[in-house]
Amino acid sequence: MVMTYRGDDGGRRMPPPRPPGGRSRDHQRAQMMPLPGRGRSPYDERTRPMGSREPEYAPPPQDPPRRPVADDYPASRPPRRRRWSIGKVLGALVLVFVVFLAGVWVYLEFSIKRVDALEDYSGRPVAASGTNWLIVGSDSREGLTEQDEERLATGDVAAAGGGQRTDTIMVAHLPDNSTKPTLLSLPRDSQVSIPGHGKNKINAAFSLGGPKLLAQTVEGATGLHIDHYAEIGFGGFAKIVDAIGGVDMCIDKDMNDTVTGISIKAGCPQTLDGRSALGFVRMRHSDATPRSDLDRVANQRKFIGALVSEIASPGTLLNPFDFFPLLSSAPDALTMDSGDHVHNLAGLAIAMRGISSGGVVTTTVPVTSGSAENWDKAKSKQLFDALKNDTEVPPGIVVN
Repeated sequence: MVMTYRGDDGGRRMPPPRPPGGRSRDHQRAQMMPLPGRGRSPYDERTRPMGSREPEYAPPPQDPPRRPVADDYPASRPPRRRRWSIGKVLGALVLVFVVFLAGVWVYLEFSIKRVDALEDYSGRPVAASGTNWLIVGSDSREGLTEQDEERLATGDVAAAGGGQRTDTIMVAHLPDNSTKPTLLSLPRDSQVSIPGHGKNKINAAFSLGGPKLLAQTVEGATGLHIDHYAEIGFGGFAKIVDAIGGVDMCIDKDMNDTVTGISIKAGCPQTLDGRSALGFVRMRHSDATPRSDLDRVANQRKFIGALVSEIASPGTLLNPFDFFPLLSSAPDALTMDSGDHVHNLAGLAIAMRGISSGGVVTTTVPVTSGSAENWDKAKSKQLFDALKNDTEVPPGIVVN
């Protein structure tokens, strides 16, 4: 059957001729249709140039790249707070403590009064084992008002012979080995040779030539080389005791001084304020001190042990109401040699803490009588030789 086409003009027209190969264009277009599941080829006869071949594979079309917008990014987190760990807190506290100690150290180093007490001279004893401190408690009333002198019962300077004298003279020996430290009292009425002034009571040396002559006199009488010097007066002593709220002591019996009028009741323990403490270390005219000066120097050593223990206790060092008053009163109360420093003083305090617990040997120079004017030469030599050589003090020569 032959199909004919009618044109617009109504005439019959013949079908278009077949292309070479015998297949019509409709058949070729049908083969270009995509099979199910394979998608449509982008190359159809509308876009493919005539006579070009369809590629075996063409990548699918892609959209042009899109510029990112703010919503594409996750929301920013708030900045994290720095957390302080226990280690950091402890480290900060240690740093603050160290800085505080350094400040206290510098304050004391430049605030404590200095004096030229020690000097070289012909015939001076050579330095031996250990370290020796000369500790002096003077009757200086510097800085005291008339009301203070009356309250503390310091007595009349003129009645005491005028000048400045020493109520307390001690040598603290700090050994270089494991031997116990020694705190040695030199009775104030001891008769010794004072360079340039003949023989006199040892406390007169301070009145005649101050710390320098006293140190030279002690070195000549004992044969010990003095390395450091510390001095405290009446007013400074009382202020230090009051600054730490008093010192606890055990008083065996009532003490009533007939000269100063100071009375201390028996009790254990009881707290001595500045006035009572000063009366305790000076008292020798009382029924409680029958040996006079020998009992007085024994009480002085006992009180120093209690005072040092009280100052070094956590209750004082960690209590700002005690520590800061102590810190402010110490520079005015204490005088050291011009060559001494705070670390030297700290070493002395650490060594003397053992007085109350028996870790320090406390004794008086052996004497021949209760008046304590003359030293026992043989026993005194044994004592001084033990200190020079850092050996144990023989128990038979210890005087308490």
